[in-house]
Amino acid sequence: MEHVLSNPLPNAPRPIAFSVLRVPFFLEPDYSEEKPYIESNRERLVKKWGGRAGWERQKRQHDLKGRGEEAGIKFFNLDRLASNTMASHRLIQHLGKKYGLEVSETIYDLLNVYYFVDGHSLNDRPKLAATVARELKVLLPNKAPSETSLLDFLNGNEGRVEIERALSTLRQLGIHGIPKFIIEGSTLIDGAAHADAFIPLFREIEKRGQVVSGPLFGQILGVSDDIVKRGSHWSK
Repeated sequence: MEHVLSNPLPNAPRPIAFSVLRVPFFLEPDYSEEKPYIESNRERLVKKWGGRAGWERQKRQHDLKGRGEEAGIKFFNLDRLASNTMASHRLIQHLGKKYGLEVSETIYDLLNVYYFVDGHSLNDRPKLAATVARELKVLLPNKAPSETSLLDFLNGNEGRVEIERALSTLRQLGIHGIPKFIIEGSTLIDGAAHADAFIPLFREIEKRGQVVSGPLFGQILGVSDDIVKRGSHWSK
């Protein structure tokens, strides 16, 4: 996105912008929602790949560290605390629907550092509420939700139905792993693809000056057309 936004086509009908919807996915759907965390990510991966040797093979095969560096994450905390992620998924969706996708994307980036770098659990609800509340005070001066209201939300159930509906749709589409990208509601690109695979698609949309169709998961997640049209990323 950044390459296209910073290098617009001179003859494009209108400036291109992006609306990113984060579709929830559970790496460990059986993790208890009642526990702040279950185990370290190192422990999780060693078990998943049948021991340390299998885990080392997977790291070499998928170059996860290299891909993280490409995305701007220079350090991955292998001992980060793995947990159920229902509450954090609900929170990201809630913020996007109420305050716009630019806000939810900023918080999503914040939580990437919170989890992948700092190693905190995404189901440590008091810590999560405090971290997000601090950032929202900067993003939404005079109208940011309080830490208490965020914690109440995390401890509730609002948004659960939409999350479960999205997970069901993913299963129906045969999507069993991440990352995946769905562009214009129909074009599926695997997360293993490099940035070069996206640029021709984005340029074609830019030349057209419009999208063929809206996001596949917009209605499923309860995101209004107005929120989608306002966008999450644009040239500033």
